Amino acid sequence: MSKLSQQEEKELISFIKDWLKSHGFNQKDLANEFNIKSSRTSEIILKLKEFYKKGGMFNIAKNLIKIEQKWLNNIKNDYGETKQNPPYNQLDLDSLVKQMNQDTSE
Repeated sequence: MSKLSQQEEKELISFIKDWLKSHGFNQKDLANEFNIKSSRTSEIILKLKEFYKKGGMFNIAKNLIKIEQKWLNNIKNDYGETKQNPPYNQLDLDSLVKQMNQDTSE
C-alpha cells in the first residue's frame, strides 16, 4: 500500500479529533485502544500509518469501527447497570432532606 499523503493525514487527524469529541473520549482513550504508550498525535499517526500499510483506508476504518462498537457497548452496559440499581431516587433524597430539616429545627 502506498503512503498516506500529508493532506489525507491532516484530514484523518481532524476527523479522529471530531469523532473522539462526539463520543466524549480523548486521544488518551484512543491510545489505550491502540495499545500505544503515548497519546501524542504523532504516535497516533504512526499507528494509523501502520493500519494504512496493511489495508489502506478500509483497514483504518475497520479498526476505528471496532473501537467505536466497543465503546458503545460499554456505554450501553454501564447505563444498564446504573439504571437497574440506583441507590436513591429523587423522592428518597427529598424525604431525607425534609427529615434533616425537621431534625435541625427541633
